[in-house]
Amino acid sequence: MKKVFEIEMKVRDYECDAQGIVNNANYLHYFENTRHEFMLSLGFSFKESHLLGVDPVVTRADLHYKNSLTGGEAFISSLSVERKGVKMIFHQAIHRKADAALCCKGQIEAVILMNGNLSRGDYYDELMKDYIN
Repeated sequence: MKKVFEIEMKVRDYECDAQGIVNNANYLHYFENTRHEFMLSLGFSFKESHLLGVDPVVTRADLHYKNSLTGGEAFISSLSVERKGVKMIFHQAIHRKADAALCCKGQIEAVILMNGNLSRGDYYDELMKDYIN
C-alpha cells in the first residue's frame, strides 16, 4: 500500500444540524478539502491548472456514514489514490481524533478534462507517483 495523506480538521458549529451532529453533506466538503490540501502539498494549484485548460472533475461519490461527529470535535481526514483507466479513485476516511472511531468512509472518482475533453491526465500520475496504488 502506498503512502496515505492525512490532515487534521475540526467541526465548526454551523456544520451541525438540529440534532447536534454534522450534517451529512458536510462530509463531502471535508473530503474535498482533504483532496485540495493533498494536491497543494504536491505543488498543484487548481486555479493555475484551470487556466491551462486542465480540470480534474468529480464524477462519482459513494459515502458510508458510520459514527457521528459533533460540534468542536477534532478529526483526521485521510486519503489514498488508485488509478483505473482514465479514473483517479480517492479512497477517503474520517476518524474522530479522540477515540479513532471511523465516522465516514468514501470512494470519490474523478476524471481529467483537458480543454473540455476527457484525458488520461498522465501529468497526475507523475505528480502523485508516491501515492498511487
